[in-house]
Amino acid sequence: MTQEELKDRRPLASRNTRWAQAIARFLARRSVTPNHISQASMVAAALAGLAFWWAGHGEGVERTVMLLFAALFCQLRLLCNLFDGMVAVEGGKGAADGPFWNEFPDRVADVFILAGAGAGIELPELGWAAAALAILTAYTRELGRSNGLPADFSGPMAKQHRMATITAAALLTVLEPLWSGQDEILTIALMIIVVGCVITVVRRSWHIITQLKARASK
Repeated sequence: MTQEELKDRRPLASRNTRWAQAIARFLARRSVTPNHISQASMVAAALAGLAFWWAGHGEGVERTVMLLFAALFCQLRLLCNLFDGMVAVEGGKGAADGPFWNEFPDRVADVFILAGAGAGIELPELGWAAAALAILTAYTRELGRSNGLPADFSGPMAKQHRMATITAAALLTVLEPLWSGQDEILTIALMIIVVGCVITVVRRSWHIITQLKARASK
């Protein structure tokens, strides 16, 4: 990974924790590659999306278990995103095609999880809207980079914020039977993601425009 790529790496506090560094070293010493971990993130996301869909068609204990699985696999997706970079950089196992596997699985994962959540609450259009806007936030970041600007990871609905929102919603939905609720929390969560992504896209776009104008005026 070049110095420029290192500079544009997403800032993560968890990267500096002892547990993360220990797991990254463990993975780096084995035949696991960063690309394998990135690919595993798509599997985790697919399982999360399937669990959301299944929860929407289940009842009682079955629904609860699927919601817990959905939350678990959303977080597993994030862990894969953490460790693929750590094994590549700290473990020195980066590959020539690493930049592709670093980005492409994230876009697939967003679709699996958010579209799956929308299908589970029988609001597929809301899930697909959230997925499309999640992809647009990443596109806006990469648009800035392609114009020679630093990567903009600002929110309020960057990847980690989206996953925190949908994970919290899955866990809170487990409690909905206490007030005879039915998918209100997941619906609100997807709406928050949609609105948050719109704000994020506008904010990142404004950053690009102002920086390009500032650069041209020098």
